[in-house]
Amino acid sequence: MAIDPDRTFKPINIALLTVSDTRGPEDDTSGDILEQRIREAGHKLVERAIERDDAVRIANRLNNWVDDRAIDAIISTGGTGLTGRDVTPEALDKIKDKEIPGFGELFRWLSYKTIGTSTVQSRAIAVVARGTYIFALPGSNGAVKDGWDGILAEQLDSRNRPCNFVELMPRLREV
Repeated sequence: MAIDPDRTFKPINIALLTVSDTRGPEDDTSGDILEQRIREAGHKLVERAIERDDAVRIANRLNNWVDDRAIDAIISTGGTGLTGRDVTPEALDKIKDKEIPGFGELFRWLSYKTIGTSTVQSRAIAVVARGTYIFALPGSNGAVKDGWDGILAEQLDSRNRPCNFVELMPRLREV
C-alpha cells in the first residue's frame, strides 16, 4: 500500500450485507471477517444485515442504503456465483449508475493466486449507485479476505496514492 503520511485518514461509513439462504447472524463468518477489517481500518460500520438470495429483496435493501446519505459505501458478501440462486449481480444491475469493471477483474486476478482457475466462477462486481459505492464479494472467507486485503483496504484509505475511492466521493453525484 502506498500510504502518504502527509495525508489525513478520513474514515467512511460502511454498510455490510450478507446474501445467503443458509447463514444467520450466528454463523455469518464472512460478514464477521469484513466487520473486523472495516473497524480495524478505522472506518465506521453503520449497518449490517442478512438478505436471502432474492434479487428484488437485495435491490430494495441496497436502494434504502444508497438513499441514506450517512452511508458512503456498501460491501456485500455472497450471491456472486453461477447457480440459479446467485443473484447479487442481477440486483446490482437494477440500481447501478456505473460499473467499476476493474474491481471484478482485479479481484479474480488476486483470487487466482489463492484458488487457481476456480476464480472464473466468481462474478464479483463493483458499481456506483446514486453516489454510493457498492462492492459485491463472494461469500467465502477467503474471498472476503482477498477482496478487502487486496483491494478495499487500499482504495478505501484516503491516504493511498496515487489515488483512491475516498477522494472521489464528493464528486460521485456530479451531473
